Amino acid sequence: MNQLTLKSWILIKQRLTPYLFLLPALIILGLTVFWPALQAFYLSFTSYEDIAQPPQWIGLNNFLKLWKDAVFWKTLENTFLYLVGVVPILVIAPLGLAILVNQKLRGMNWFRSAYYTPVVISMVVAGIAWKWLYAENGLLNQFFKALGIISEGIPWLTSSAKVFGIIPISLASVMAVTVWKGLGYYMVIYLAGLQSIPSDVYEAAAIDGSDGIRKHWDITIPLMKPYLALVAVISAISATKVFEEVYIMTQGGPLNSSKTIVYYLYEQAFNNLEISYACTIGLVLFLIILGLSILRLAVNHQGGENISV
Repeated sequence: MNQLTLKSWILIKQRLTPYLFLLPALIILGLTVFWPALQAFYLSFTSYEDIAQPPQWIGLNNFLKLWKDAVFWKTLENTFLYLVGVVPILVIAPLGLAILVNQKLRGMNWFRSAYYTPVVISMVVAGIAWKWLYAENGLLNQFFKALGIISEGIPWLTSSAKVFGIIPISLASVMAVTVWKGLGYYMVIYLAGLQSIPSDVYEAAAIDGSDGIRKHWDITIPLMKPYLALVAVISAISATKVFEEVYIMTQGGPLNSSKTIVYYLYEQAFNNLEISYACTIGLVLFLIILGLSILRLAVNHQGGENISV
């Protein structure tokens, strides 16, 4: 009996030990993430305009207000345009870069470092630098004038006119910064995938006549499908949460043409002090990101590989 009890105690101890190691992290996450998230969920059903007074329960009024809010739908449209404009580029272009820097040539490590440099640059520094480039007398307009493409400076960050009648110029300008900064990050993910492909596969394909660019279509892309799907999902999540670029470069203007859902949440919470309404917007954003996160898990599961970034 004592021996059985001892075995049971050892088994229980073995099962509980990992959770004891996780407990400090769970406590920190609970205090800094889970509890504030529950509070935000509760506040979305209340009116909390005066922080000196306790929140008052108003049910679904904030959601009804959100449904009728034209600015919210505009920010949702801008966020969708951001997804459509940024994600395809960040899925395809980094793969091309990864294939280039995966070649065994002299100085290739320098090129890898150069392409990855924008990733380590602070978004504040990058935003300010690009804001100077986009200025009316900035380097970008001066370059186009020198080529004779334009005669007057393009208002990159101050125009709500739409490119091809779809994306506002101000939003497209901010999107370009997101693409520039993300290329190197996703290139590294693809590079890890490319280096996991055995060289024997390419050699066998070359014997069958698949060489040059064709080998990437026949071999590289099919074997990189899990990485392509992963990059698509995580870049979509990042694009949904974009904030720093908008805050630094356009402040959501002009005429809300570059205002995203995260920036609108910030504006309502800290500029207008509409805490409850901001929590309601945050709940909608949470549901969107939750859907994308579930999609990512499904992609990893179907890919048959435990790829984590």
